[in-house]
Amino acid sequence: MRRKAAATRARPKQKRLSPDDRRKEFVAKATEFFSEQGFGGGTRDLARRLGVTQPLLYRYFPSKDDLIQEVYRTVYLEPLDTGWEKLLTDRSRPLRDRLQEFYRGYTKVIFTRKWIRIYLYSGLKGLDINRWYVGIVRDKILTRIIKECRQQAGLPAQSRPTAPELEMAWVFHSGIFYYGVRKYIYESPVLEDKEQMIGDAVDAFLAGYERVFGQRLPPVMRTPVTAVG
Repeated sequence: MRRKAAATRARPKQKRLSPDDRRKEFVAKATEFFSEQGFGGGTRDLARRLGVTQPLLYRYFPSKDDLIQEVYRTVYLEPLDTGWEKLLTDRSRPLRDRLQEFYRGYTKVIFTRKWIRIYLYSGLKGLDINRWYVGIVRDKILTRIIKECRQQAGLPAQSRPTAPELEMAWVFHSGIFYYGVRKYIYESPVLEDKEQMIGDAVDAFLAGYERVFGQRLPPVMRTPVTAVG
């Protein structure tokens, strides 16, 4: 009995977490779990990984979908720096420099094994979080980039990007993303100088955009681009 009591006294007490901290811990560990097991993993296995009971997990997240949505918000939405939109539209700087800086920051967020695995798993599973994120990239990033490309090329402004413009922007954006897939998922050899990779991709995209879309309008219809700064 004495030895049992001594062992009990020697065992370190677990720090009691606040409900907010406990929720954050659940989300962090669920993110790791989903990145390893995919979204087919059940809440029973997840609760076991967390070291808690299913009923306790359900007190914080009434359903698995609720937990997945919180993972999406934490992994995909929170890291998106609101300053990126201002960066992309700062016409006092050359567009090439803006795109280079944007993708430098963007890849710092997404180029992790955990982030990419969750993105790919959600796409294969057909979950909404993948479609939501694709929508954000299209509406908040690519649409903005196309608008700035039009301005630089002296093309008339339009309310929405055309389908061919979006496709070219997706090819550009996806090429940078696939660099991360090859490096962190396939563990294939890549150009180790990420800065050069981004710079080359930006140069190819800008040259291609002006060559393809700039030639579709006669010079008289183009808007002269005024130097700023």
